[in-house]
Amino acid sequence: MARAEKVTAVAELTERFQNSSGAVLTEYRGLTVAQIGELRRSLGDNASFSVVKNTLTKIAATEAGVTSELTDLLTGPSAIAFVHGDVVEAAKGLRDFAKTYPMLVIKGGVLDGKALKPAEIARLADLESREVLLAKLAGAMKASMAGAAATFAALPSQMARLLAALEQKRSDDGDGGAEVPGVAGPGPGGSAPDAAEAAPADSTADSTES
Repeated sequence: MARAEKVTAVAELTERFQNSSGAVLTEYRGLTVAQIGELRRSLGDNASFSVVKNTLTKIAATEAGVTSELTDLLTGPSAIAFVHGDVVEAAKGLRDFAKTYPMLVIKGGVLDGKALKPAEIARLADLESREVLLAKLAGAMKASMAGAAATFAALPSQMARLLAALEQKRSDDGDGGAEVPGVAGPGPGGSAPDAAEAAPADSTADSTES
């Protein structure tokens, strides 16, 4: 490979490392061109799968600031899945393909600058995808909103029952305190005045003079 081609290849790899949310390093020894094409199609928009040269990839990874834990694994026939979409879906695609074609060996990776071991990538593949999580979140929010709507819908009837109960209590209290014709009601202190206090003050004087 001419020097100019190497410079171009390094620049392209550097850009791919910088523009990807993650990268998974694999060894593809024994895979055919047709099988690699099948893997690329299975990854879809979540990742692009590229066969790389170890020496050039080490330079590009270093320039992109990728952890040396990944570059140390660049031995043998190497290919990298650069993740652009759902990281979980990309990990699932690689794992499932490796189950069908054990020649694909997942050696490690990097996600948001953090090195990943093969076991960690496998755990990523076991997680629920972004679409599933969003669907569950939407369902939870819908259920919460439905509960709130039911509560608000119940408020008018609850207020109506409360007002009816208050009105009934006011009516009952009014019946118990009604005045009987000819009998004075309770005074300010709450008790009825006695007969002596109720008689006019000048009636005694009139009877004495007669």
